[in-house]
Amino acid sequence: MDPGNNTLNAAEVINTYNEHDLARILRVYGEEKFASQIAREIVRRREQEPIETTGQFVEIIKAGIPAAARRHGGHPAKKSFQAIRIEVNHELDVLERGLDAATRWLNPGGRICVISYHSLEDRIVKNHFKEMSQGCTCPPEIPVCVCGNVPILKVITRKPLVAQPDEVARNPRARSAKIRVAQRL
Repeated sequence: MDPGNNTLNAAEVINTYNEHDLARILRVYGEEKFASQIAREIVRRREQEPIETTGQFVEIIKAGIPAAARRHGGHPAKKSFQAIRIEVNHELDVLERGLDAATRWLNPGGRICVISYHSLEDRIVKNHFKEMSQGCTCPPEIPVCVCGNVPILKVITRKPLVAQPDEVARNPRARSAKIRVAQRL
């Protein structure tokens, strides 16, 4: 999001990454079912000319997705744009570092509330809260704890809070938002 501090841009990812890496990014970060087909189409098209506009990229994505799959769901390029954005901005790494810092700086009794907008972010938040709320991990046959793990957080929301239908009707962007809360012990 801050082009001044980033040496990588979307055009570079699309025009220089090999087919395998493009497919991995689309599959992992975009959870794109047709990642391999889209990556193959990107590589094929950029051999003819560099991909320079979002319009070109959208057309390539559409060509990589079977027509039947394009008829339902959201915009066919939504997941691919998300994947490229996450790669360029290192968003998941930044989220992990931010959660670590927030937990470290949280005062006892203080709460951390995180809103995530897609499953990758939500999974990272859920696992961080779970890990930080875990106590002793020693096997039950060991009579005395040797691991020294002590819980740092208490999870307040076991399941994420999501927008109610009336809120989504007023604000469609709230549809994907999930809120998780934990408290520092």
